[in-house]
Amino acid sequence: MASFLDFEKPVAELTARIAELRTTADHGAIDIAAEIARIEAKADRLLRETYAKLTPWQKTQVARHPDRPHFKHYAAGLFDEFMPLAGDRAFADDQAILGGFARLGGRRVVVIGHEKGDDTASRLRHNFGMGKPEGYRKAIRLMRLADRFGLPVVTLVDTSGAFPGVQAEERGQAEAIARATEQCLALKVPMVAAIVGEGGSGGAIALAAANRVLMFEHAVYSVISPEGCASILWRTAERAPDAAEAMRVTAQDLKALGVIDAIVPEPLGGAQRDPTAAIAGLRAAITGALDGLAGLGPEALCRDRRAKFLAMGRL
Repeated sequence: MASFLDFEKPVAELTARIAELRTTADHGAIDIAAEIARIEAKADRLLRETYAKLTPWQKTQVARHPDRPHFKHYAAGLFDEFMPLAGDRAFADDQAILGGFARLGGRRVVVIGHEKGDDTASRLRHNFGMGKPEGYRKAIRLMRLADRFGLPVVTLVDTSGAFPGVQAEERGQAEAIARATEQCLALKVPMVAAIVGEGGSGGAIALAAANRVLMFEHAVYSVISPEGCASILWRTAERAPDAAEAMRVTAQDLKALGVIDAIVPEPLGGAQRDPTAAIAGLRAAITGALDGLAGLGPEALCRDRRAKFLAMGRL
């Protein structure tokens, strides 16, 4: 059964009622199919109404939903023949950032992305998607391989931010993020980034300084988490909803600001309700973006990327 967020409680109650009625129908002689159909229609209508007017904070909650697809799901459903590569050739293999060679349709690509994990053990193993310096240095290594072999780069961004621990700082976290961002901008091959969940801080931009930035309809992308912003501005994380509103973290706001290039629709109720459909939609969007960049040469791709980011913030 699907997990429901707090603001989805009315839908959850109707869904529970439908489950009860189905159990009754399976064990009784009374035909209640019409009643089930009526409540299903009501639940669907309520879900549509709810998701048509989500606040930025509610979208943040959807973006963080534990049932949303993760990197491993995209690697299996979005790409063909995914071959992971490990390690930064300097310190370790960071499991928060994964990547390797793959095929997208008939096109060979290098794919890199954050992996949060989907249960307690895997979340700890993947450090909740918070990359360490060795993770970003692994991403740099993969991007350089893409350049060497002339392969487009596809990145899947889903992180609350880079890991802020003391050991990460000792190993040069800021430098690694800066170098990864620099490598994105210097690529001589097409690069498409997709914000599929959370796009948090420098940990996100290090994999998202791309020619084309796509974003799922209910994903969020910001310089700091709403809780972090609220803690700085108002000295309390309880005002995170206000911070999310002020920071304009939604795909719709960021498209209007020119920070992203396209919004990828999600199934009704978010990608977590129908991961297969969500992945299919993202596949089409990424393929279309790569097709649009196919005619650009190395220098043109660099100019395109540079112009894109220099234009941000202009009045």
